[in-house]
Amino acid sequence: MKMTFRWYGERDPVTLTHIRQIPGMTGVVTALYSIPVGEVWDEETILAQKKLCNDAGLEMEVIESVPVHEEIKLGSPARDRYIENYKQTIRNLGAAGVKVICYNFMPVFDWVRSELKYETPDGSNCLAYKQATVDRLDPNKSSLSLPGWDESYTKEELSNLLARYASVDAEQLFQNMVYFLKALMPVCEECDVKMAVHPDDPPWSLFGLPRIICNEAGIDRLFAEVDSVYNGITFCTGSLGADRGNDLVKMVGKYAGMGRVHFVHARNIRFAPDEEGKLFFHESPHPTECGSLDIYGILKALYVGDDYFTALLAYIVHGGGELSFSRLYS
Repeated sequence: MKMTFRWYGERDPVTLTHIRQIPGMTGVVTALYSIPVGEVWDEETILAQKKLCNDAGLEMEVIESVPVHEEIKLGSPARDRYIENYKQTIRNLGAAGVKVICYNFMPVFDWVRSELKYETPDGSNCLAYKQATVDRLDPNKSSLSLPGWDESYTKEELSNLLARYASVDAEQLFQNMVYFLKALMPVCEECDVKMAVHPDDPPWSLFGLPRIICNEAGIDRLFAEVDSVYNGITFCTGSLGADRGNDLVKMVGKYAGMGRVHFVHARNIRFAPDEEGKLFFHESPHPTECGSLDIYGILKALYVGDDYFTALLAYIVHGGGELSFSRLYS
């Protein structure tokens, strides 16, 4: 069992020195934030990041994340160039000792919440999602901004991108993901690097954009289409748990038993009443009794479902914090 901490690079106000002071801390989960999406993560920059971690007495074995370029998700003719870049990034990360890459396949927007600093009854602040707030928003308006959105797009660029997705339904997006992963698997196997897709967050369509990694059926289909142990999941309980129809205890035990759970975000959320009668949930402390998810049952099923479970534990103080586990293979 290794305990690690999420580190957002040299600009992170929580420094490596601070992280190293936490009892039992052995490493960090990090990424390279200076390289444009779609470009190769070069060996020199990767090794420089690793050296910073190692010099502080910390390991760098999990990357969260290597973003997937929109041209890959769209399935455009330009995707092959970006896939080749991604493959080279995997080679370079594997050579640096990275074991797991967390990524997502959500079109345009990453995780979405309506509030960053929702105040709970005890006075603490956390992320929250109010469906009523989201329903009133139009992503084509320049003033629109939500937590999790990529604000590097101009209004015109965002509008053009949304227009291109008008012809991409859930089936096409799924096939584009399969194409991407099948191209990566030989490199992953060669370099011993696991791909761990993060579920869509929240796990349903937003603003007419398809989302496909939302439930057991979608994950089953992905694993069947790309049948390699190197094609796995980041089992994010907070994301999948936002859909009350997902049986998280069953799912995590099933996928751990298949050897497909490479990374876990053990997050708890609490569903709460909304004045408009629509979906509302917010992050909550990790213990089961503090939220709406059976975190104890989920972690027990994860352990039981994986007889040779080796965990990398990360406590991430961001958006309420999350416990993360990464499955590493010798």
